[in-house]
Amino acid sequence: MTVPARTAGRLLAAVALMLAVSCGSGATDGPGSPVPAGWRTVFHDDFDGSRLNSGRWTTCYDWNDGGCTNSGNPEQQWYLPGQVSVGDGVLTLHADRRSARGSDGRTYPWVSGMISTGRDHWDARPRHTFTYGYFEASIRISPEKTMFPGFWLMPASRYTPPELDIMEFFGTTEEVSMYTHWRDRNGVDHQKAGNYGPVDFPAGYHRFGMLWEADAVTWYVDGVERFKVTEPERIPHVPMELLINLAVGVPQPPPPSVDSGRMTVDWVRVWQQ
Repeated sequence: MTVPARTAGRLLAAVALMLAVSCGSGATDGPGSPVPAGWRTVFHDDFDGSRLNSGRWTTCYDWNDGGCTNSGNPEQQWYLPGQVSVGDGVLTLHADRRSARGSDGRTYPWVSGMISTGRDHWDARPRHTFTYGYFEASIRISPEKTMFPGFWLMPASRYTPPELDIMEFFGTTEEVSMYTHWRDRNGVDHQKAGNYGPVDFPAGYHRFGMLWEADAVTWYVDGVERFKVTEPERIPHVPMELLINLAVGVPQPPPPSVDSGRMTVDWVRVWQQ
């Protein structure tokens, strides 16, 4: 049997992961992984099969009511489960220029997809929450600069800040942003960002990772450290949900020539002590 090159690569990565877990090494999907020695995998999804694993993921925020959006940003999409698909070993989030009436009474010009380890609705229990750990995903972003892809953590309390953004792209596909958000003792919101680029990120998959510890948060791109914070007030200590989403229209709406966007995810993993 002839094994496609991409499939062979994933098989080798899986073998490397098993060796890393058994030997205490930090090796995962290639050299230079920052997983601390002795940590174990506590959550993973390789998106095999033909449908999203509903035991691991929901397709909206915790305020799901026939769909959802993030009204804290000027986003143009209404998230719907039909915009999320699994096939050929990857998760795909589909953004399409199609009007949708939200449960908030607004009409949105786009629909898109997201996944979260949170709740199906406001009063449900979150599927998975994490306090500290190493978080990593292999993601290929959409080439459209007016898409707003994200891989991030929000509190299980459903209120931000704090917030940790493992990766975001604002009006560019060549420079990734990495953020920590916090609120000071006077109730004022703050944020600190790191950036890395230029890289032609849509050209292929890249590993976006973050090591969240009690005394530091460190961000990685393809296993290389790119940003770090150690100031105590900037580091959260609360249970967080994991999210991956493809928002639309930040910092500006797509031009008329753009009618769709696609973001694909090969795998997601979380390690803890």
